Amino acid sequence: MIQRVGIVSKPGHADIPPLLRQLTTWLDGRGIAVRADEATAAYIDLPGGVARARVAAGCDLVIVLGGDGTLLSAARGVGDAEIPILAVNMGGLGFMMTTSPSELAVALEDVAQGNYDLDSRMVLAAQVERAGETVGSFLALNDIVVTKAAVARLLHLQAYADGEYICAYHSDGLIVSTPTGSTAYSLAAGGPVMTPAVSAICLTPICPHTISKRSVVLPAAARIEVKVSGGDDNNFLSVDGQVGVKLKPNDRVRAWKADHAVKIVQPRNVRFFDVLRTKMGW
Repeated sequence: MIQRVGIVSKPGHADIPPLLRQLTTWLDGRGIAVRADEATAAYIDLPGGVARARVAAGCDLVIVLGGDGTLLSAARGVGDAEIPILAVNMGGLGFMMTTSPSELAVALEDVAQGNYDLDSRMVLAAQVERAGETVGSFLALNDIVVTKAAVARLLHLQAYADGEYICAYHSDGLIVSTPTGSTAYSLAAGGPVMTPAVSAICLTPICPHTISKRSVVLPAAARIEVKVSGGDDNNFLSVDGQVGVKLKPNDRVRAWKADHAVKIVQPRNVRFFDVLRTKMGW
């Protein structure tokens, strides 16, 4: 039974306020409490807006109004609680956004009646190790990316899986992606599309100096290590394109499948390849 719903909204979107009024009216009519982020509260003058990272606390469902970037941010707030997320696409590609604004009323009724599936999305855990000490820990729904600053020289990276040497990459960077992230930066860099049900991790180099270096798909159980063996102090680890940390030469980035997943509400009439054909124009 749903007693409290968290709402996360993309700021500065003219179509969101009327949708929020529809949503909050529906929730209020069923006695369901609302916990809103600051952007949501500002749209319709709701009291008590909280930081996005705190919205999910005590909620049975989180509703995201925005695009994939808003969902990625909301997922970090949910963390390992595995609270279901209903994702409403407010524009753009929105590969992970399973509901359109016009479908929201139906989706809410379906959720209230339990008439939906939960799409379990793999999460990556990652750490940056420097001189034997962990200097950053992260969770990523899409990807972690070792990348260089715009004016920096090629990165010199060494990749390993379960301690086994894969190869060296002389490139602009390396993307370590989940199946969800396979339709994001990894796809733009030439990586493969993986369905969300695939249990795997993909390594995709960014503009490699040697064109024979291609994406490698590894089992989800693999423990990935990327060593920054050259470059300067202007390189970065980017997490879902939203957070990260500056890297130094000889830093090691470790990544593995997290113990939890992100649960996305999936309408029963929506299928992955239907979405893919629509979004990618196949």
